[in-house]
Amino acid sequence: MQVPFFQIDAFTTNRFKGNPAAVMVLPSFPSDTVLQTIAAENNLAETAFLVPGEKDYRLRWFTPAVEVPLCGHATLASAAVVMERLDLERDTVAFSTASGLLKVWRKDGRYVLDFPSRQSEEIGIPAAMTSALNATPVEVYSSQYNYLVLLDSAKAVRELKPDFAAIAGFDRPGVIVTAQGDEGFDFVSRYFAPSKGVQEDPVTGAAHCMLAPYWAAKTGKSAFRAYQASQRGGEVTCRLSGDRVELEGSCVFFIEGHAEIEL
Repeated sequence: MQVPFFQIDAFTTNRFKGNPAAVMVLPSFPSDTVLQTIAAENNLAETAFLVPGEKDYRLRWFTPAVEVPLCGHATLASAAVVMERLDLERDTVAFSTASGLLKVWRKDGRYVLDFPSRQSEEIGIPAAMTSALNATPVEVYSSQYNYLVLLDSAKAVRELKPDFAAIAGFDRPGVIVTAQGDEGFDFVSRYFAPSKGVQEDPVTGAAHCMLAPYWAAKTGKSAFRAYQASQRGGEVTCRLSGDRVELEGSCVFFIEGHAEIEL
């Protein structure tokens, strides 16, 4: 059968920048094996599978290798599909996901995502982290989902050349590397998740759910202009509000059409 298919560059206003996500609109979810096979075929950092409900939508995210519990850029892309292609009268949408109900709304031509914040604890500096990053961390924090590593400069973050095989062997799915910002940004970051089939994610909304409370504790601020310094690059505006983080960004449609799949 034919199902609507979109490829969207998220957290950017420029095509071929930000983080590309595939969004597929399905009548219902097929087996996990089928979803994973489709995501592997798409071969993007994430494919979002969207199923319309009575009022809102169910949403799942897959990398080429695994299903993930939360994905910011593919949620942003899914909201754009709903509000710019499926239901033009909407200016807000809620997605039922593995991370709970996630709300997205339009604001001044951009999209705002309401996500759960992710707290972390300082753990010291493991020798394995220094070796894997080929850099000397200032601090290392850990959460259930990722490690967060502070480096001494934005330049160090931008020039980092990590050992992906070493990172893939860590007991957390990903490593966020960050530093105080430059060029007008409050902080910069990069995100590596080779064990999930993504060596470096271009722009990672979910990582900012950990970055926002980390930088809030360091600076006393609650709102940040952030830059993810991957090769493609992308901007994320973050606002910490209690146990939630608002992530704001733009997106650009690149491909629209239909996919032929067997459900």
